[in-house]
Amino acid sequence: MGARCSKFSLCWWSSNVKSNLHDLSDNDDGTKNEKDPFSGFTEYTLDQLKVATSGFSPDNIVSEHGEKAPNVVYKGILEDNKLIAVKRFNKSAWPDSRQFIEEAKAVGLLRNERLANLVGFCCEGEDKLLVAEFMPNETLSKHLFHWENQPMKWAMRLRVALYLAQALEYCSNNGRALYHDLHAYRILFDQDGNPRLSCFGLMKNSRDGRSYSTNLAFTPPEYLRTGRITPESVVYSFGTLLLDLMSGKHIPPSHALEIIRAKNFQLLMDSGLEGHFSNDDGTELVRLASRCLQYEPRERPNAKSLVTALTPLQKETSVSSYVLMGITEGGVSPKETVSLTPFGEACSRRDLTAIHEMLDKVGYKDDEDVANELSFQMWTNQIQDTLNFKKHGDSAFHAMDFSTAIDCYTQFIDSGTMVSPTVYVRRSLCYLMSDMPQEALGDAMQAQSVFPTWPTAFYLQAAALFGLGMDNDAQESLKDGTMLETRKLRN
Repeated sequence: MGARCSKFSLCWWSSNVKSNLHDLSDNDDGTKNEKDPFSGFTEYTLDQLKVATSGFSPDNIVSEHGEKAPNVVYKGILEDNKLIAVKRFNKSAWPDSRQFIEEAKAVGLLRNERLANLVGFCCEGEDKLLVAEFMPNETLSKHLFHWENQPMKWAMRLRVALYLAQALEYCSNNGRALYHDLHAYRILFDQDGNPRLSCFGLMKNSRDGRSYSTNLAFTPPEYLRTGRITPESVVYSFGTLLLDLMSGKHIPPSHALEIIRAKNFQLLMDSGLEGHFSNDDGTELVRLASRCLQYEPRERPNAKSLVTALTPLQKETSVSSYVLMGITEGGVSPKETVSLTPFGEACSRRDLTAIHEMLDKVGYKDDEDVANELSFQMWTNQIQDTLNFKKHGDSAFHAMDFSTAIDCYTQFIDSGTMVSPTVYVRRSLCYLMSDMPQEALGDAMQAQSVFPTWPTAFYLQAAALFGLGMDNDAQESLKDGTMLETRKLRN
């Protein structure tokens, strides 16, 4: 379905602007006609963008994954002092130059105040770049997960949800229903503090459209089956963003749905916002997220329904976004820095020996926040064997006999009698020590699912991700862990 929609978009573009293609080609004298027939869209030369970005200087990189990302985004400034964001694709992303140009022009037709609009492109040989409006007030991820002074206000979170839904509805109505990698980094804040959806996600990163988040825990289930996105997949990702907005942290959708089915809605809400929103509003947002996260795509709402559901929830509509965001009108928010804790530092260096020492020393005190309900029959028939597995695993872990520890912890986990996030992270480290980073990542994610606010689970994910060569994702896990630990210390 994703491929058909993409093809439809190109056909739609062709039928609507084909008559203007002559204006986009070379002039009669052989020079480039840079201006497109639609306002503000330009074909830039590579030299122009080199000058604008100071030779694609690392100092100008603004993409969340930094210099190592396959497609890097730079901040630039044109000769007329206009700020731009320049996305430079890797050499293999677009082997078909004609298709890249057609896609860029199709996205360039979109113009909306809810988008960080595409204003141009460059295609010279193997170099393919997109140029968009620059948004000076950073990303939703920055303001929602890595805040310094106060959490994002409830009214602003509702506004972000509505504006994002409006952006998706506009794109859908204009033949661009597919959006790739919809997540908190794709939502940017303009000079007035208004949230906008990055236009870059409207472009495929490759010919077959295979592009999605590397964190499979948050990936639409149908994408895992087919490797392609559909409009319904975008709505699923919108649901994960609603979870982000409600909770102020990353919660795996499967875990969130379990909480919703148990009607423990308050567990999904950001404790930093307690008393700042009504239970009715919170419940409505939870219900909407649940609808978006349905396993069957046909059971999810469309973009228009999202707008309809979110509009009545808007609060403080007369207050400007920059006021709600706490930024200067037309300016930028203060720089915020996050310092890693000693455990986070050890994980960032992948110092497995130091990680082992810290985990061994801290023991199981963090498991006190995880309830284990056991029947009397379990106590009499099963619990002693289960505790023995854990005891032998702990002895092997302490002695750094990681193979034995893996076996014992596996028997503890497989018994199903008790749930221990500490056992998961201990086995995760054992897997890392045994050069099994994929298994280590799975255990760290299981620990997070059991204990969603536990920093250690995120730190171990980072160590595993570094082991898999996924440094960008690892850095984000480090940030999440530090943010949770900072909040824990404040409470």
